[in-house]
Amino acid sequence: MTTSTTSTDARTEPSAVVRTAGGLVRGEVYRGISVFRGIPYGAPTSGANRFRPPQPAEPWTGIRECVEYGETAPQAPGQLAEGGWEGHRTEMGEDCLRLNVWTPATGAGTRPIFVWLHGGGFEAGSGSSMLYDGTNLARRGDAVVVTINHRLGVFGHCHLEDILGEEFVGSANAGYLDLVAALQWVRTNIGEFGGDPANVTIAGQSGGGRKVSLLTASPLAEGLFQRGIVQSGSHLRLMPREKANDLAERLFGALGIGRGDARKLQELPWQDIRRANRDVMGATRSRFSPTLDGPIFEAHPWDPEAPATAAGVPMMIGTCRTELSNQLGSADEANFALDDAGVAERLKAFVPAGDIAELMALFKRENPGATPPETFFQITTARGYWRDSILQTEAKVRQRGAPVYSYRVTWRTPVEGGRRISPHSLDLPFMFDNVTKAPHMVGDPTGATAAMAEAMSESWLAFARSGDPNNAAIPRWKAYDLETRTVMLFDTPPTAENDPHRAERLAMEKYPTQQLGRVLHRA
Repeated sequence: MTTSTTSTDARTEPSAVVRTAGGLVRGEVYRGISVFRGIPYGAPTSGANRFRPPQPAEPWTGIRECVEYGETAPQAPGQLAEGGWEGHRTEMGEDCLRLNVWTPATGAGTRPIFVWLHGGGFEAGSGSSMLYDGTNLARRGDAVVVTINHRLGVFGHCHLEDILGEEFVGSANAGYLDLVAALQWVRTNIGEFGGDPANVTIAGQSGGGRKVSLLTASPLAEGLFQRGIVQSGSHLRLMPREKANDLAERLFGALGIGRGDARKLQELPWQDIRRANRDVMGATRSRFSPTLDGPIFEAHPWDPEAPATAAGVPMMIGTCRTELSNQLGSADEANFALDDAGVAERLKAFVPAGDIAELMALFKRENPGATPPETFFQITTARGYWRDSILQTEAKVRQRGAPVYSYRVTWRTPVEGGRRISPHSLDLPFMFDNVTKAPHMVGDPTGATAAMAEAMSESWLAFARSGDPNNAAIPRWKAYDLETRTVMLFDTPPTAENDPHRAERLAMEKYPTQQLGRVLHRA
């Protein structure tokens, strides 16, 4: 999307002009916060740049007006792909290496930098989502907020090196390399936006948490940030190279392209490749994603141990209590009406059949009054999101480096009669202090939602300032260790508890990460 020269919002005015390495930019001031949208940090990814590492953005002359969001990366249409604000919508396209900046004041400054990596796995999402608007966070914390768009799905993670040769080294992780390029842009330019390039926190939820996990595990990103926050997205393992090769071969088949004509991949309309991406995913139940390719990643990021590059990085890692009441509930309405027999049957896809009766009894005992659907969502969440977050947190502790802080969101949303309990993404409106933008997630603003927003946003901002999340809105939050296992439970009020849900945690210890695939027990 080309940038507009004027804003249609009468409440805004032009911002100061800021010099970047690529040229001069001007945004707009909204409610006292200067906003710069759609700044390019890399060149368009079409044509010869498709499937290649990000190339530098072409410098411009004059003042570039940055009041409209840039293009969203090509992906399947849907809610996650939508960006924009107040009637503005973003378009999809391959000129998607864009970022957005919110700052209380431009010019030299020492404000902490909060870089947000959007969710949607590695195949969907947009840093231009209204829910990620950084206005309130920047104002509350006197911080600079940055959100990023980058390549996704087949465009960001198609392994072509073994088929097309050295020119395509890194193609399996091109979307990851985009993130590195964006952080390099931040290091070079953010000082002109009032921020301190030596005080950068990267944070993300779901797929964004997975991206934070990868960035903390790569020498390519070392030194580009000082802290990391993983929200419901502990990424421990990468796709094997063999599987990535198989997906690439299937992509050729879906497009009717032979190996000898493989370079046509750079000539086809991106919509055709997106369609083939969908077909391959449907046929294989697999997704194009970061790969253990050798040149970019030589080892799995967080399995079996924490990466050396994470040793000096303070981290926060956490989940919501019933993450999968979002995905599983949305996928099948029947999951909200299960009886005990139905729970037992559906749990066979998550844990060995012989374990189900014991697990159900334990979770019911630990959660008196829980309905069968709630028990189902608790167990499936514990087996997946929570188990992986604990594995990552424990690995970080064993490293004996910078501290790691653990949290769980246990506040129960009232929407849909409360049946979703504490679902995936519930943390977002609170830590961004954007409750009014998410009535479909947290209901109408109340004293409880205000308290949650204060506790979570202040904790995220405190961590971004110093690497310690403690602040006046929460009780004392100790770093996690393997003896006391202190966890901050974000509810009204928030509480810090030692090893909460201990029996549930112990019941999950015999299971490996689900990222191993269908291995249900530890060998």
